[in-house]
Amino acid sequence: MNGPAESPDDGYEGYDGHDGRGGGDGHGSAPGSRPRPGGGSRIPGPRGAADDLDPRHAPEPLPQPPPSHAVLKSLLGAWALAACSSEETQAVEDHLTECADEALRLRDAVGLLHPEESLDLKPLLRSRVLEDCLGKRPARIPVPVWASPYDTETARLDALLQDFGDSEWHTPVRLKWFEEERRRTRRTTVAGVIGHLLTDDGLVAGALGLDDPLGPDAPKGDPAARTEHFWNASSYPTTRQVREPWRDQGHTLVRTVSFAGRGVAELSVDYGPFALPLGDAFLERAFECWVHAWDIAEAVDYPYEPPSGPHLHRMIDLAARLLPAALAQRRRAGLAAPARSLVAAGAPGRTLHLEIEGAGGGGWDIALDSPGAKPSAERTVAEIALDGMEFCQLAAGHISPEEAAVGQHGDREAIRDVLFAAASLSRL
Repeated sequence: MNGPAESPDDGYEGYDGHDGRGGGDGHGSAPGSRPRPGGGSRIPGPRGAADDLDPRHAPEPLPQPPPSHAVLKSLLGAWALAACSSEETQAVEDHLTECADEALRLRDAVGLLHPEESLDLKPLLRSRVLEDCLGKRPARIPVPVWASPYDTETARLDALLQDFGDSEWHTPVRLKWFEEERRRTRRTTVAGVIGHLLTDDGLVAGALGLDDPLGPDAPKGDPAARTEHFWNASSYPTTRQVREPWRDQGHTLVRTVSFAGRGVAELSVDYGPFALPLGDAFLERAFECWVHAWDIAEAVDYPYEPPSGPHLHRMIDLAARLLPAALAQRRRAGLAAPARSLVAAGAPGRTLHLEIEGAGGGGWDIALDSPGAKPSAERTVAEIALDGMEFCQLAAGHISPEEAAVGQHGDREAIRDVLFAAASLSRL
């Protein structure tokens, strides 16, 4: 079959009137398309000389008209987020008189994109900052190791209190402790709890020769009597004003023992029915501060973390060391089983092994027959395993011995006596 001869330019588009390019057929149209009227092709004009491309010979650019109102309004969102170029920013700000309301609305909206962060300090922030700073540059007068838990716990409680309003200071708080065979409670307020801590810290202040916060006529020794004296000293309830003297006294205590030297840890602090060396008294004050901070946080529905592992270990160690004396005191009061055998001071006696699990935990051997007896692994008659937080709750009187989830093995009577002795360490 014979057909029309193919053009050598088939496959190329014809001139479309925009790019100045003709088709291969010489008529400015693609094969098969209709020829232009008149049959002539449109020939593009000659290109300029190469010299014309030199920017020195280029014509001056025409001035650009300012962006329209619609364009500038569309840039307001980017301007509010500081995302415009310098030229766009200048143009928008020159135009703001016409779009002031819209601009202010968008700037306010940007503020809502950044929610306010809580100003509450993290519980361990102060101690972590101090630890980091002291690690890089040791203090010239460092805080004694045995006073560090008290310094940290008072700082944590003070951080909790700093943003309390009047209503929070009068929030009801129920103090709990264990006495004889029963749990006791006493209702007070947040301010009343801080007053209670102030009076008990005053016992340590007295041992250091500092002024008693209750004055010279206040009861000496017995912490409960001192607290009742403070609570009853005025017909008005304790207010937030108690925070300053409590905090100032705590700072003074830490500063005093830091400058006093090593021997100060052996000073005796009179608690009425018993006495403690100053080093142990500081640990006892740290434990009570933490427990009552926990009471306050629970009353105002605020989360509160336990002490750091090393500090918690020291507090648990103090409670474990006090257990033989507490057990002997309950035995004298007829509340515990009599000793199985008379043991001379320093001689091996029946022993209970106490294993505390979790942060701050460890193992302790408790002498059962006499505070002066030497614990002996060979004469271990029972074992108790407790979580560290649960043991602290037991020692604080927050749970009863029957409520404690205890892993136990061995002499049931010895186990019961030790658990009740742990609860008896608590007091108002």
